[in-house]
Amino acid sequence: MIRVERRFVPVPAGEIHCAIAGSGRPVLLLHQTPRSCDEYRDVLPLLGERFRAIAMDTLGFGDSSKPPVEEDSIEHWAEVAASLLDALGIERAAVVGHHTGAVIAAHSGRAIVDEVEPRPDGSHLTELWRLRQPFYPDGNIDLLERFVVDALQAGPRAAEGHRTVARYEMETRLPLVRCPVLLVAATEDPHAYGFVGALHAGLPTSRIAEIPGGMVPLPDQLPHEFAAVVVEFLSTI
Repeated sequence: MIRVERRFVPVPAGEIHCAIAGSGRPVLLLHQTPRSCDEYRDVLPLLGERFRAIAMDTLGFGDSSKPPVEEDSIEHWAEVAASLLDALGIERAAVVGHHTGAVIAAHSGRAIVDEVEPRPDGSHLTELWRLRQPFYPDGNIDLLERFVVDALQAGPRAAEGHRTVARYEMETRLPLVRCPVLLVAATEDPHAYGFVGALHAGLPTSRIAEIPGGMVPLPDQLPHEFAAVVVEFLSTI
């Protein structure tokens, strides 16, 4: 079994919490809002069989430092991700991003979700669960519980992270991407699947790998399928 090591790495913006598995070619994993590196909990040891897989908590999320929300931007989050690689002595890495993480990876969303008003009776937690439930597999309570834990830890960033993505002008960034790109298409993800064709057209170096039945929590819903398409892609570049 591949061992997963957790670290707190000092960077100019604060401390970044990350989980690392395996050795060899580095692969940086960036999570969706408002999750944490826990999203890749089951993917890490699978990728660690072939690579040095590094899943980080984006600045402000999970156990990473939490600066003022006003400082959040895709550009800043990407800069911090690069500074983590620098701190780990990594000059080049493949980057895997999911939802917000993919935007950070491309320096590249729109809808604001996960926004609920805190209430003294705790009913906002039920509302948060209800808002996410249609996009998660039926009966998989564990995935929703993990989401709620990360959302509570993110606090106001649970919704603000989506606004940060919405403010980012990805159209100006995509033409600058020259490296090989894999678009992992979860067929039952209503927030992302419909954009795969346009992204593919805007990224001449991209290819598409569909994962049937994949939903919003794809990496922790179908970790083996997710890891398999990443490994297959990286083995060709």
